[in-house]
Formats: sequence, C-alpha cells, structure tokens
Amino acid sequence: MSIWQRHLRTLSDMTAVTHRPAGVTPSQDQLLRVALRADATMCAGLGLFVAMAADPLGRLIGLTATAAWLGGAALVAYGAALYSAARLAGIRRVGVAVLAGNVAFTAAVAVVLVSGALPLTHAGVAAALGFTAATVGLSWLQYLGVRRLA
Repeated sequence: MSIWQRHLRTLSDMTAVTHRPAGVTPSQDQLLRVALRADATMCAGLGLFVAMAADPLGRLIGLTATAAWLGGAALVAYGAALYSAARLAGIRRVGVAVLAGNVAFTAAVAVVLVSGALPLTHAGVAAALGFTAATVGLSWLQYLGVRRLA
C-alpha cells in the first residue's frame, strides 16, 4: 500500500466524534449534530459581521456601536463554543441545553420587542425578528434531533 493510499484510508477513518454513548449510532445523532453546527455557524457568522460593522450597523438598528460590537463578539464566542460542543459524546444533553437556551432567547426577544426596552429602529426590529425566526427554525431541527435520541 502506497503512502497516499494509507493517508486516504486514515482520512476516511477520521471523524469529529471520538466516541458515542452505548446504543447510539451515527445516523441517530447526525441530525442533532448538524443542527447544532448550523446554529453555531449562523451565530458566529452573524456575530462576526455585526462586530466588524458595529458603527454603521449600530446606527441603522438603533443601538450604540459599543452595544453592537459586544453583541457581535458574544455571538462569535457562543458560536465557537457551540461548534466545539457539537462534537461531544453526550450530544443529547448538549442539544437539550441549547434548545432550552434558544427557547429562552426567543421569549426574551419577544419581551424586549413588545415592551420597547431597546430603542430599536424599524430596521432593528426587522433584524431581530429575522434572527429570531432563524433561531426558531434551527431550534425545530434541534428538537427533532433530540427526539430521535430519546
């Protein structure tokens, strides 16, 4: 066997999951892992955009540049942590925790928008609703992935 064949075989045997709980097959936890990684990617990508364009974006949505930058940086950090957590063996616990957090986030956004606690412009309200809608969609996939493992 040539060095390239061994290298390709090694690459094909690699996986991001080092071990799974007993009785869980890769096909059972794949939906949850993909949903968690999609959530992580969306949060980190949006956070990076918001942090990079904090000043003009802050003016557009009605927040200060500092608040926009802090929100973007927090999303980047959360996305990185979630992406790392998506490879853990106890993925069901991670999925339940993220799902609960997403539900709490959605409720908090609804309260903030209804109460007018933040001085958001119409563009800011639309952005919050769009991000929340994406969060709800990913939460649904996470819910289905958690149920598949039950």
